[in-house]
Amino acid sequence: MPTFDSTAFELILWGLLGYGLGSIPFGMILARLMGLGNLRAIGSGNIGATNVLRTGNKLAAALTLLLDGGKGAVAVLLARGFAGEDAVQLAALAAFLGHCYPVWLGFRGGKGVATFLGIWLALAWPVGVACCATWLAAAAVSRISSMGALAAAAFSSIWAVMLGHGTALALSIVLTLLIFWRHRENIARIRAGTESRIGQKG
Repeated sequence: MPTFDSTAFELILWGLLGYGLGSIPFGMILARLMGLGNLRAIGSGNIGATNVLRTGNKLAAALTLLLDGGKGAVAVLLARGFAGEDAVQLAALAAFLGHCYPVWLGFRGGKGVATFLGIWLALAWPVGVACCATWLAAAAVSRISSMGALAAAAFSSIWAVMLGHGTALALSIVLTLLIFWRHRENIARIRAGTESRIGQKG
C-alpha cells in the first residue's frame, strides 16, 4: 500500500497557490475598473503593463506593473515564510506560469516580465535590482520595452551567479527560456524593425 508523501503534497499546494496568485489578470481588471476598454482589442492585445500604457493611462499602466510584480513577490515571500526553499522556487515558477497561462483567460495571459522582476526582487533582491537596472538601461537605449525584457532575462542568470545566488540558477534559466518564448513574436518584429516603441499607441 503506497504511503502518503506529505512533502510532495505540500509542494503541490504551494504550486497551486503560486499559480493562483500569478493568474490574477490585474491589467484587465484595472482597465475595466478605470473604463479603458477591453485590452484584447487594444494594441497587441496583451494584458500586461506595456499594453495598458497604450490606452494612454499612465496610472493604470504603473499600477498594473506594480501588481503584476507584486503577485510574483507575494508567492515567493509566502512560501519562504511557511515552507522550504524548494517550495519557494516552485511557487515562483508557478506564479510566472499563472501570469502567462491563466486558466481564467483560456491560458492566454501576459508575457511575464513584471512578474519575473517581482519574483527576483523577493527571491534575491540584489539580483532583482540588477535585472531592473538592466531592463531600464536596455529599454532607455532602444525605446523598446521588449528589448528591456529580453536583456533583463538574458542577464538574470549571470547576475544570479555573480551575486552569490547560484542555487536559483536552474529557475533563472527556465524563466529566461519562457520569457524568450513568450516574446518570440516581438523578437521577429525587432529583427524586422517593426516593433512598437515605448508610449506608442497601436
